[in-house]
Amino acid sequence: MERKRAGKKYNNDFKKTIVDLYHAGNSVKELSSEYGVSEVTIYKWVKAFTPIRSEEGSLTPKELAAIQKENLRLKQELDIPKKGYGHIREKVTEAELKHFIETYKEQYTVRKMCEVLTIPRSSHYNSFKKTVSNREQENQELTKEIQRIHSKSRARYGAPKIHKILVNKGCYLSLKRVQRLMKKAGIRSITKKKYRPYPSKGKVVQLNNLLKRDFSTQTINEKWVADITYIPTLRDGWCYLASVLDLHSKKIVGYSFSRSMTSELVIEALQNAYTAQKPRQGLILHTDLGSQYTSSEFTQHVRKYEIKQSFSQKGCPYDNACIESFHAILKKEEVYHTQYTDYSAAKLAMFQFIEGWYNRNRIHSSLGYQTPQAIEDQMRKTA
Repeated sequence: MERKRAGKKYNNDFKKTIVDLYHAGNSVKELSSEYGVSEVTIYKWVKAFTPIRSEEGSLTPKELAAIQKENLRLKQELDIPKKGYGHIREKVTEAELKHFIETYKEQYTVRKMCEVLTIPRSSHYNSFKKTVSNREQENQELTKEIQRIHSKSRARYGAPKIHKILVNKGCYLSLKRVQRLMKKAGIRSITKKKYRPYPSKGKVVQLNNLLKRDFSTQTINEKWVADITYIPTLRDGWCYLASVLDLHSKKIVGYSFSRSMTSELVIEALQNAYTAQKPRQGLILHTDLGSQYTSSEFTQHVRKYEIKQSFSQKGCPYDNACIESFHAILKKEEVYHTQYTDYSAAKLAMFQFIEGWYNRNRIHSSLGYQTPQAIEDQMRKTA
């Protein structure tokens, strides 16, 4: 069984990315929930990695937050009349006011809009009291929940996974009903499939295959698989993602992103995985026969960590099918839907997909519709 860790360790790249996301508009609460880091820790990182300078002095994060909150309040009070009816209040009907509030309720609170538009909240809510059948009302509530789950997955989930989540929440309905509601609301998965063959060229020296397509495990940090994939950008051309996946939890335990496909790329991914997981002696690491993984530099690190190295057979992509499956998910759910401006934009997208979505929020049918992080947490509790 796995040894307990004193606490999770994060490298500076991870910390700085979280701080960048904070400054991009994400709240500390959202980041804490999304990436599994405590709010107190995030505040420490923000303080450590955010120099606040001004010609007239400096502001504390608390003072800055208060100013931003007041600015938001003033902006809302200015924007709401401009978008609603402004100076022609007497010409606007109650139906138009209701439509306006419904249109912008995701952007502004109903309370704030009613306050600025001088409408009693009770009048607004009473306007919705209509006779609706129980079935229709239930369908409306289900559609809202389906939209919420679909939106949270960034449109990556289709009917089967949305149905499973609803059932787990106590909503007992059929898959066909979910499919009908999704079709009616125009909700569908963005996942695209793309096939690209991988021909084998040149002579490859065969090395020891310890895994032999036996992907079964008893616990985490027993068998890892690793590989590299290509990520295109507009300005910087091809960039490269090296990933390390735990076969038990399906979690990406380590990864690295670079403009060049070198031994340093895969070494950094392995170092990040080892630092985060602290595996015991005897772990098997399986890769293909790529020059980065067979290099003496990489092999030295594997030996230093007391890891057993395993290699796929020549011309047998199925030997490393699990990590290739992850990269296929990454492409279908993220890469094929985005044009990354440059290396930095692609790097941030990889961080958000792996840390914020795949590891902590994406459910897997092979894991009993649980997340990789949930499986790892369960194993550590029993260790």
